[in-house]
Amino acid sequence: MVARIPHGRVMSYGQIARELGKPRGARQVGWAMRHCPEGLPWWRVVMADGAITGGDYAAMRRAELEAEGVKFLPDGRVDMKKFNVWEA
Repeated sequence: MVARIPHGRVMSYGQIARELGKPRGARQVGWAMRHCPEGLPWWRVVMADGAITGGDYAAMRRAELEAEGVKFLPDGRVDMKKFNVWEA
């Protein structure tokens, strides 16, 4: 599912969980993103409010998203109304 998130778009952990039939599985999706195979665009998966997680990788994730044209709100969250796959 992560491989199908288009360039310049994001999905939340919860959205992926719901799509997989596990509406309460956002944390499991987060765990999977920490252990996903190389080549998957894991930086396109964000919190439901657009916040970026990732500790040491947060700056890299933001840079990847900005390079794809994703815009951020003044408080540092992804503008989910414009860049969420479900809003497209």
